[in-house]
Amino acid sequence: LCYRRQRQMCIRDRYCCLTVEKVLMQTLKELAEILPKAELHIHIEGSLEPAMMLDLAKRNGVELPYADIDAINEAYKFNCLQDFLDLYYQGMSVLQTEQDFHDLTWAYLQRCKQQNVVHCEIFFDPQGHTERGIGFPTFMNGIGSALTRAENELGISSKLIMCFLRHLDEQSAFATLESALPYLDSITAVGLDSSELGHPPNLFSRVFARAAELGLKRVAHAGEEGPPEYVYEALDLLQVDRIDHGNRSLENDALVKRLVDQKTPLTVCPQSNLRLAVIDKMAEHPIRKMLALGLNACVNSDDPAYFGGYMNENFFALIDSTGLTRDEIFKLVINGFESSFLAETEKQTHLNNINAMR
Repeated sequence: LCYRRQRQMCIRDRYCCLTVEKVLMQTLKELAEILPKAELHIHIEGSLEPAMMLDLAKRNGVELPYADIDAINEAYKFNCLQDFLDLYYQGMSVLQTEQDFHDLTWAYLQRCKQQNVVHCEIFFDPQGHTERGIGFPTFMNGIGSALTRAENELGISSKLIMCFLRHLDEQSAFATLESALPYLDSITAVGLDSSELGHPPNLFSRVFARAAELGLKRVAHAGEEGPPEYVYEALDLLQVDRIDHGNRSLENDALVKRLVDQKTPLTVCPQSNLRLAVIDKMAEHPIRKMLALGLNACVNSDDPAYFGGYMNENFFALIDSTGLTRDEIFKLVINGFESSFLAETEKQTHLNNINAMR
């Protein structure tokens, strides 16, 4: 149906107009569902669903302060990034064996298959495991076997991004990079995550320089809770290929112009922004403004088990609350593939498939 024509026909009948808008919204959601998508901002430890958390705790004899799933869900009512991170690291404690990491990753990849996510670039946090005595072979083999299985059985391609925890010092990051050397064939990029405020990117400039020397791509969380200056530091000192989040870049017109001119990708996470109080309500999310300004933004789920939704649920929330249009949905999906670390030929194959659906 032509929405404009239908709206003109209904101009004197408000009820009918609302009905047409409801039908259109359903159609947009169906479009978001069926389009092939790339996810570039997903923390694999953040896909640990409450049921799996309890199952793994039982499997490994780990005591949790939660009696059941309802208790975990109640704990998920956090008010800021640090509240979430405290819970996030506590939940991570149930991951003990190679099989645990395989099961966690495989569960996420099955969700990808259900939601037509055909490529994912997955963050993982080695320091969150090595500090607990879990070595690189355990999580690298577990995650890696699930990624290989997904490529063979589900047709989902993937890249791994090893993150440094910014609340730890650069020396710890260097030690992590050293431990990762035998696994560099499986790692595409390094990232920077965890508590942003008070831990600016400049504290990690040397380890990112070393990662660049090793041929690794670089990304960094910046401009989520931290100021626009953190985005500048990520660009200038860490030489990143992508900015993760980047919402607060909008506070600085010169920075916006630079990001537009350089076509720097922003991996935006709507549900995460809402749950962590980056925005007060979804209707205020800046994703449409980002696109209107020419920013290279794409949609991602961040820590979906904690924030109430995977890729499609993030699109649905934007459609419900912001008036996201058909063209904007296509643009966000295209941006995801164009901003990925896939080879150009692989990108083009996906883009041809998307353009054929217009």
